[in-house]
Amino acid sequence: MTVSSGEICLSVSLSEQEAWDLAQFLKRAGFADFRSNAVDDEEAYRMIVAAEKLKSNLAAIGYSPR
Repeated sequence: MTVSSGEICLSVSLSEQEAWDLAQFLKRAGFADFRSNAVDDEEAYRMIVAAEKLKSNLAAIGYSPR
């Protein structure tokens, strides 16, 4: 995987249950959840972008709850 300057690549080991639970959380989390943990709207939106990347990667390996 090529990583652009200013980006990082994460690798994490999760159990199947942890992967499923994280996918469920990411499915259910909305703007209010991120905003309540952010300093401002901009940070909340950046958190959402990062969460969507995790969600997409989980879906790519079969963890995509409906």
